[in-house]
Amino acid sequence: MGLFRRSAREVQLTSRDVELTATRAPWSLWADSFGSLAIRAVQIIVVVGLAAAIFFAIHSVTVVTIPLVIALIFASAFAPAMGWMRRHGVPSLLATVATLLVIVVLLGGVSWLIVWAVRDQWDDLYSQAEAGVQELLAWVNTLPFAPTSDQIDDWLSTAGDFVTSSQFGSGALAGVSVVANFVTGLVLMVVILFFFLKDGPRMWEFLLRPFRGRQYDRGRRIGDKTVSVLGAYVRGTATVALVDAIGILIGLLILQVPLAIPLAVLVFLLAFIPIVGATLAGILAALVALVANGWVNALFVVGVVVLVNQLEGNFLQPFLMGRSMKLHAFVILVALTVGTVLGGLVGAVLAVPITATVWGIIQVWDGPNTPPRWARPKPRESAID
Repeated sequence: MGLFRRSAREVQLTSRDVELTATRAPWSLWADSFGSLAIRAVQIIVVVGLAAAIFFAIHSVTVVTIPLVIALIFASAFAPAMGWMRRHGVPSLLATVATLLVIVVLLGGVSWLIVWAVRDQWDDLYSQAEAGVQELLAWVNTLPFAPTSDQIDDWLSTAGDFVTSSQFGSGALAGVSVVANFVTGLVLMVVILFFFLKDGPRMWEFLLRPFRGRQYDRGRRIGDKTVSVLGAYVRGTATVALVDAIGILIGLLILQVPLAIPLAVLVFLLAFIPIVGATLAGILAALVALVANGWVNALFVVGVVVLVNQLEGNFLQPFLMGRSMKLHAFVILVALTVGTVLGGLVGAVLAVPITATVWGIIQVWDGPNTPPRWARPKPRESAID
């Protein structure tokens, strides 16, 4: 009958009972310091396994997760514009369509500018590149270990065999699959962005329905902080990138470097990868100047890139990004490395804003400006005379 009893009996254990239990096998094995270490190790294994399972699940559906994160970043960047239009009586649907049109016009304009500049200067750049390659080959032939004509013919024959092989064909099919996934992700990102812009606050409120009291307030703070950090990061980075691109564009035009406009657009895009992006943009600009105008012109280009990056890093970026990116350079470098290893180029772009968002959420975990106890700075102890 005890199995069907409705009311549970209260069991009270005294400290004496606990001590007796802890001294008997098998509980005595977990009562000493080594047992505590083993329990902690099991907990760590469980947490790491759970994190690995979550990462594997996310990585298995990157066609969905990456467009979702990018749409969230775009929606956060344009959240102030959506809020302004809503406050002035613009219908939500109309405001969403207008914002999407602005995004499409901006991205389409940048793409058209790159294509137009490349097409306009492609012939000159091709002839200059061909002349530069010929000069490079002539210099290589003067080296004591220069390859012979028979070796060059063998290399060309090997390259031709690879192009006509089945391995190259499978690689081409893989490239087609990548393009198809990209188009699918792009369409999905636009659709998700539409709903985030139109019903983002209502969607978050729906997700917070199961929570009450402090948990609900914490959820509200997390949502507001995520939108705030992501939006400020994107807007600040875009402003810094625009200033960098304009400064380098002026320098490239003065130095008469070909493809100045595409290089400036590339500088703008690579600026969204902190630390590494500016270096890559400078290397590419210097290589184009080296091929087209010679090494003296390339040195001037390097000087322009370094000057613009120093002005941006010491003056503009701290002013615009100081509040939205309170991350140490070491943390940014580690986040970039991990993001690149796990997600390639997309991971490198998304690693820093995601890290900044996580840190921002920690800062408001227990209150508007109160992190959890383990993340709070220790109070300074009074000096002892």
